[in-house]
Amino acid sequence: MTRPPAPDLAERVRALGRALGFDRVGFAGAEPTERSRFLGRWLERGFGGSMHYLAARREEREDPRRVLSGARTVIAVSLVYGPGDAPGPPVGIGQVARYAQGEDYHDVLGDRLRAFEAGLVALVGAPIRTRSYVDTGPVLERVWAERAGLGWQGKNTCLIDREHGSFLFLGVVLTDLALPADAPEPDHCGTCRACLDACPTQAFPEPYVLDATRCLSYTTIELRTPIPEPLRAGQGAWVVGCDVCQTVCPWNRAARGPALSDPLGLRARLAPREAWRQPTLHWLLGLSETAWRERTRRSALRRTRYQGLLRNALVAAGNSGAASLVPALREHAGGSDPLLAEHARWALDQLTRG
Repeated sequence: MTRPPAPDLAERVRALGRALGFDRVGFAGAEPTERSRFLGRWLERGFGGSMHYLAARREEREDPRRVLSGARTVIAVSLVYGPGDAPGPPVGIGQVARYAQGEDYHDVLGDRLRAFEAGLVALVGAPIRTRSYVDTGPVLERVWAERAGLGWQGKNTCLIDREHGSFLFLGVVLTDLALPADAPEPDHCGTCRACLDACPTQAFPEPYVLDATRCLSYTTIELRTPIPEPLRAGQGAWVVGCDVCQTVCPWNRAARGPALSDPLGLRARLAPREAWRQPTLHWLLGLSETAWRERTRRSALRRTRYQGLLRNALVAAGNSGAASLVPALREHAGGSDPLLAEHARWALDQLTRG
């Protein structure tokens, strides 16, 4: 049986997390809540698109105790990675979501969470069971981060920290250790609609609900088939993900992210790589698969896959108004990949009509 926690254990656990580089550490009970059960209703509305893996382990995602038998506490952590660039890059430049510009966050946070687990055992001084996740397992990190008081879920469904904004990476540690739950943060969105109104593809059917099938973070990363034509113009210059709903958020304009210290170099590892900060569409359209593999080493950009990145760059080229890209588009239009050829023909039509 797990030893009951000493009175100061919770603060020692919190201090351990901060010493390992996390900006926030909070605790929540592991029991499912109404918020954690939203997934089933969301999937039934068809908002998950082709992400069938979400339904495959739905019961585990709704109840952490099905992931770690005997779980009593979800320890949630966050790490600020800094704001994204403002919308509207120069002509011929592709946009990459800020989270994907640096080293793969799964690796950066995963290393720290494994150290956190080891440190917990030392703090407790007795056998405990733990399991950690960074956006890779059947756990709804945002739900538990909200419940653990790290922030509130904004109308764009991102977790918002009142001090640090929403450019956050989240991770969780499930444990059979009992820790006192933190108080959730109230919703501070008020009547603001900035994120809803700014979405270039109208991906929010209502506040606090995202239709992933219309979200650029889905169509440019998760979707393996053609990007629906009605959504292509709204993609603008984005080639991987989208930061629009976060960039316009008032809580990010006042965020303190850049002022945070970085003694362990975690944010330095997540800093943008030069190649992906403002990649030119001409470079992307001419990128070989070998070069893509080299430039995406240890990067979350691998999720998009080579074909997906070229598909996205073709759409961005069609939206760019840059006639200089026509030769590259014609080359792809006559290529052997039917997916890329179709998107190239669409892009040519956008640049040459009228």
